[in-house]
Amino acid sequence: MTEISGEQRVKAMPDKREQSKHLWSQYKKHGSAKAKEELVLAYLHLVKYMAGRVAISLPETVEQDDLLSYGVFGLIDAVDKFDHTRGVKFESYALVRIKGAILDGLRAADWVPRSVRQQARELSEVMMGLESQLGRPATDQEVQAALNLDSTSYANLLQNIAVANLLSLDEPFGDSEDGDERLRLIDMISGDLDGPAAIAEREAILDALSKAIGSLPEREQLIITLYYYEGLTLREIGEVIGVTESRISQLHTKALARLRGKLERLEILVV
Repeated sequence: MTEISGEQRVKAMPDKREQSKHLWSQYKKHGSAKAKEELVLAYLHLVKYMAGRVAISLPETVEQDDLLSYGVFGLIDAVDKFDHTRGVKFESYALVRIKGAILDGLRAADWVPRSVRQQARELSEVMMGLESQLGRPATDQEVQAALNLDSTSYANLLQNIAVANLLSLDEPFGDSEDGDERLRLIDMISGDLDGPAAIAEREAILDALSKAIGSLPEREQLIITLYYYEGLTLREIGEVIGVTESRISQLHTKALARLRGKLERLEILVV
């Protein structure tokens, strides 16, 4: 019996990258339903990863299976819209689409009471008003005084709106009087905009976002960076900084409230 050498076994193993290229080619050029199905199955682990990450900040009443279902729709959408000829890594593109689909599904289910959403907006408005008056980010004590809340009530407020603020950088921002759709940061960050005008607009708002993040208190800047750009969970950020996860959640909520207020002042419509 002929023994197969290690080198021969390596050569015999199919190159996953070549397989992936073949599947993308078969689907995009020839519309192969089988290739699409194989692509979805190959990247299904991304849905499980993102659903788990989002679930950490959600109440236990939200079903994990619902998150997975929403995420699968996002993955299918990513496969449909992805341009494999641009040299962009699919995983990075797909995670943004999956996360957006999960959040859209949760919003469509109206899982955050209107009163809580209103509280989140009011906190953002108060923070922005104080910052305009003071010329710097307001302290917790100043925000509490403006809201006429003691420290316990303020902590409870942050806890209540933490879920409402979950990944709110992915929401449309600003109000359109004529009903036009507002820009979504999820689309800009993923590069899912076509045409020179849209790309220029994306760059302008990302620049504004960068400046808005840069104006946050130092610890809040760090949390936003670690959560949104480095992909750490709130628990992992707490371990890095050396504070509890609940404290990170509070700081995260305050950071999003400040950013939300800054971004809502932008008046840029999708081209």
